[in-house]
Amino acid sequence: MAVYKHVLVGLDLSPESRQVMRRVQELLGDSDARISLVHVQEPLSFAYGGDIPMDLGQLQVKLEEQARERLQALAIEDGFERARCHVLIGQPAHEMHRFARENDVDLAVVGSYGRHGLTLIFGSTANGVLHGATCDVLAVRIQPEKADH
Repeated sequence: MAVYKHVLVGLDLSPESRQVMRRVQELLGDSDARISLVHVQEPLSFAYGGDIPMDLGQLQVKLEEQARERLQALAIEDGFERARCHVLIGQPAHEMHRFARENDVDLAVVGSYGRHGLTLIFGSTANGVLHGATCDVLAVRIQPEKADH
């Protein structure tokens, strides 16, 4: 198996993100690989376009701050104290590709929900990261969370 030097872990900050983080820990063990935890937020302008007659800038900044705090909390809670946390703004697959190229990432890890039907046809973030990646990609199959947690 290849030895990875820089691993990008793409997280959506959902409770299921922990499954992805656990898999990375299992895969890397005590490796000295550099780990970058990455969350990509789509700009509010993508979601609302020009439909809302207000400045979304302050709200975008607040959402970005909240995402950064959540990402850092996840890192600490799940034993990724050494990881670097990054919140990026843009289209998730595109931003992860860009980050991987600019930072010499040799493995990208993302969660895959295994959706079917229209979501499979239109793609998912995991599928988008896989296609166009310049490094290895590991898609971690997300299992439904059990109610006893």
